[in-house]
Amino acid sequence: MKSRIPVVLLACGSFNPITNMHLRLFEVARDHLHQTAVPELKLLCGADVLKTFQTPNLWRDAHIQEIVEKFGVVCVSRMGHNPKEYISRSPILHRYRHNIHLAREPVQNELSSTYVRQALSQGHSVKYLLPDAVITYIKDHSLYTRDSSCKGGGTQRNEGKTSWGEPATPPRSSS
Repeated sequence: MKSRIPVVLLACGSFNPITNMHLRLFEVARDHLHQTAVPELKLLCGADVLKTFQTPNLWRDAHIQEIVEKFGVVCVSRMGHNPKEYISRSPILHRYRHNIHLAREPVQNELSSTYVRQALSQGHSVKYLLPDAVITYIKDHSLYTRDSSCKGGGTQRNEGKTSWGEPATPPRSSS
């Protein structure tokens, strides 16, 4: 068996909630780096995050330059995104393109945290989209329900029913 090089990947994104495809990013990036024999610390992101480098006032140019110049990026493909175009349109990314590794995800899909939050708020199943432990946590904390007072899912318990159609636990009185 070919010896593997140590790889440290730092990911950013909302991961709200974390999906199996978020976890898959790490697998795809690790395999890509092991095949190209590139050790080191890298920023791991999906192509959608790479696109945000062009969003005004979201990232500072100095921060983008420090990330791609000193550490580099492993960008995993995502449907509907063209990371090569994002690199060519950005002077900073283009200058340090040798430090940006594009890893292709062979299993393309459109799963996103936004979709998962919407599905949960509508009472739809998310089985096999999220790790079982994440589903249990969401259920136990009544997150992302129709009646959630915090848009995008808060941590407060909600009156009424959870997204699974079960009665939510009413708040306990302090008396």
